Amino acid sequence: MAAGLALTGCGTTAEGGSAAAGGADGPIEGLRMLVPNSAGSGYDTTARTVAQVLEANDLASSIEVFNLEGAGGTVGLQRLVNEEGNADMLMQMGLGVVGAQYSNQSEATLDQTTPVARLIEEAEAIVVPADSPYETLDQLIEAWKADPGNVPVGGASNPGGPDHLTPMLLAEEAGIDPTEVNYVSYDGGGELLAGILGSQISFGATGISEITESAASGDVRVLAVTSEEPIEGLDAPTLTEEGVDLVFTNWRGLVAPPGITEEETQRLVDAVTEMQASEEWQQELEDNGWTDAFLAGDEFTEFLGEQSERVETVLGRLGLA
Repeated sequence: MAAGLALTGCGTTAEGGSAAAGGADGPIEGLRMLVPNSAGSGYDTTARTVAQVLEANDLASSIEVFNLEGAGGTVGLQRLVNEEGNADMLMQMGLGVVGAQYSNQSEATLDQTTPVARLIEEAEAIVVPADSPYETLDQLIEAWKADPGNVPVGGASNPGGPDHLTPMLLAEEAGIDPTEVNYVSYDGGGELLAGILGSQISFGATGISEITESAASGDVRVLAVTSEEPIEGLDAPTLTEEGVDLVFTNWRGLVAPPGITEEETQRLVDAVTEMQASEEWQQELEDNGWTDAFLAGDEFTEFLGEQSERVETVLGRLGLA
């Protein structure tokens, strides 16, 4: 089940303005990108990277990236749904927002949005502060099994998101009842990192790119990663190398408001598709340790539906929904 969770012309806007299509008709103008959690998060980093590469390739100009955090991303999701018919907005999202639909009983759901593209996959990391008494994954799991409630784990996801599913599935593999796990939810990777560094939690589960710099500087220690193979440039074993039969990856993508035309949807899909093929984007993938997982249009729509069903099933199986 863990593997199934992603283990891989002119248009008139809702506000009465017009937006030129990218490519031969010139760059998209007036585009805004909504990040549904805090600055410094994985979503935030991805959105700002997308904006930078779109502009560098003259696919869009003067993109505004803004944050609207809250409720695991569903505050932003509600804002996006409220922008019905506005073809000049994109929202950065991923597996975390899929889960938050259920955990927050959100009125706004992803099936109301217009899917544009899945961009990347990224492994999770099991992280402790540099002064943690746990130097290996075995030491951490031993203490966790002995007293799950007194070994809190943090993540920048609500229930059903990647940072939540990672320790829950890890607990299950380690013989710990997931309902006994003391999970602390943070609103974004920046807040989670502060919680790890401040020893507010015993360990964290988070995306690789959100702790790379802190690991390199020695502020945190990565005990394991959830990828199938070790991560280049990161001194950490995989879970499978540590004897835990678990491989898990997060993913991120882009959706637009409901009610936009097929032409407007295609304009966005075309721009992001051309961005994905650029040398600048390929370099960003390498620099950030992201895995290319591009899916666009109808294929991404089908993938989103499958992910929603699978997350709901996993939460139910773990007794968390």
